[in-house]
Amino acid sequence: MPDIISQLPDSVANQIAAGEVIQRPASVVKELAENAIDAGANQIKVIVKDGGKTLIQVIDNGCGMSETDARMAFERHATSKIKNVTDLFSIRTMGFRGEALASIAAIAEVELKTKLTGEEIGTQICISGSQVQNQQPATCANGSNFLVKNLFFNVPARRKFLKTESTELRHIIIEFQRLALGNPGIQFSLIHNDSPVYQVSPDNILKRIVALFGKTANQNLISIGAKTNLVELSGFIGKPEFAKKKAGEQYFFVNNRFMKHPYFNRAIASAYDKILPPEYIPSYFIYLDVDPNSIDINIHPTKTEIKFEEERVTWQILQATVKQSLGKYNITPSLDFDTEGVIDIPVFSKNTQVKPPEIKINSNFNPFNAESKPNLSQKKPVENWEKLYQGLENENQSSINFKSDIKGKEQDKNPGENNLNIIQFKNKYILTPVKSGLMFIDQKRAHERILYEKYMKSLNQNFGIAQQNLFPQTIEFNPADHAILMEIIEDVCKLGFDIRNFGKTSFVINGYPSDSYHDPKEIIENLIAEYKQTQKDIKAEAKEKVAISLAKASAINYSHPMSGEEIHDMVDQLFACQSPNYSPTGKKIIHIMQMDEIEKKF
Repeated sequence: MPDIISQLPDSVANQIAAGEVIQRPASVVKELAENAIDAGANQIKVIVKDGGKTLIQVIDNGCGMSETDARMAFERHATSKIKNVTDLFSIRTMGFRGEALASIAAIAEVELKTKLTGEEIGTQICISGSQVQNQQPATCANGSNFLVKNLFFNVPARRKFLKTESTELRHIIIEFQRLALGNPGIQFSLIHNDSPVYQVSPDNILKRIVALFGKTANQNLISIGAKTNLVELSGFIGKPEFAKKKAGEQYFFVNNRFMKHPYFNRAIASAYDKILPPEYIPSYFIYLDVDPNSIDINIHPTKTEIKFEEERVTWQILQATVKQSLGKYNITPSLDFDTEGVIDIPVFSKNTQVKPPEIKINSNFNPFNAESKPNLSQKKPVENWEKLYQGLENENQSSINFKSDIKGKEQDKNPGENNLNIIQFKNKYILTPVKSGLMFIDQKRAHERILYEKYMKSLNQNFGIAQQNLFPQTIEFNPADHAILMEIIEDVCKLGFDIRNFGKTSFVINGYPSDSYHDPKEIIENLIAEYKQTQKDIKAEAKEKVAISLAKASAINYSHPMSGEEIHDMVDQLFACQSPNYSPTGKKIIHIMQMDEIEKKF
């Protein structure tokens, strides 16, 4: 049998590596900007065109490269940051694998101009599809100037999967924000299609947050800080009253590197327990400084997933620090931290001997002694039992007569039994008896289904009616959210909104759908938050994503009391839907408690 295994050529190997490292234009921005940070730059400019699909340019004033280094930088696993295997366990630089430039050059046309500080002349190198076109001396400023053109030009299958210009720009903005937040001492600027998006000067962390997310962030945040022998914490957490229903401004940084860490997210959520409703998420910008030897950042190609050696202890420190800060602002009972400076938190190794706790026993106690036995024969009467029912008589339990016409359900043959009693229970469920038992309807999910089918009909017909505002409302977003709304604004207008771009990152709302229970400004903010989550479902078409997001943003809240007429209309509309049993996201709307199940309770 002939040999069938052969080594891939470098050009193919680089394209495979590019698939892991370079997923979209935002990946190029991330890798080039991280290299600029490692080069010691204090000024980094990012210029993109057409969402990065046509051009990505990153200019820095870092140390620059020599002629030889400029050529070597585009080779796979060529790096100045790792000399031996032990260096992998003490990494403080942003990049270290030496894959980024080789991967970028494999799927784009790249031009680099760079000059070492103190040299009179620099070098220029042009590479296309891993092939060096030319390298020659050039006059240029100190530092490096990368131009990446026509991303994925030689991989058409990858290029066609790039999204719209506004979508790709949004991902670039997200990466830009992470880099700018992690390095507040560096001046960053972002320009798209010759228009400035961000221009942030070197400053402290709070001012950097305000520069990126708007002036309102300043009054929404509480500072946190703790110094232990394991980790040093600093940053800011959001006040509970400004929490949102969906994830958005949640950031963790370790040694100035952005990271994703679901386990630590739960530590923050635990600290806000009993303060926020389950569906609300607070903002936070938390910076952890740890010994590089205690973490592993080499477990994912993008280096955003990081493993901590003492993960559980760090979780507890995070939770305690957040609770302490909330307590200082009289939001929760304050935790008493008497220790100043470094808190000594013991970390046990496998060889640590653990002593069992001592248990004190009263050897003179006699359980058969009548004097020590409690008197159980006389039960104390229950006092104030009637308070259990206080307030129930005031709950909104709107009742109406409703002629049952439920599709797919058994109906009584006796016409006299078709007038059914319907009530709203706990401002959350609609209850009505049916022949087989008692039907529960989740009012929020039911309304989501009703609105979703209405919105899909409007989108398919390219028509929606807006209720005009007497006084138009202006709403301002950060650039990332502005890009989302620009991406979906055409479909949003088809759903009954009259909303226009008002310059920079502002919009003006002139009208909104008449069947919404919320303020139009709140609807748009919730729509963007919902869309960020819904877009993760790659199976959903663009119109369907918008319809689902707007239905969830506009639907009635659980705490909303409804009149009898509103209940009647909602039930009518629900059972006129094509799929009344499930919400647009597949959650159950209707549950029937069978009669035999009810009788078993008695």
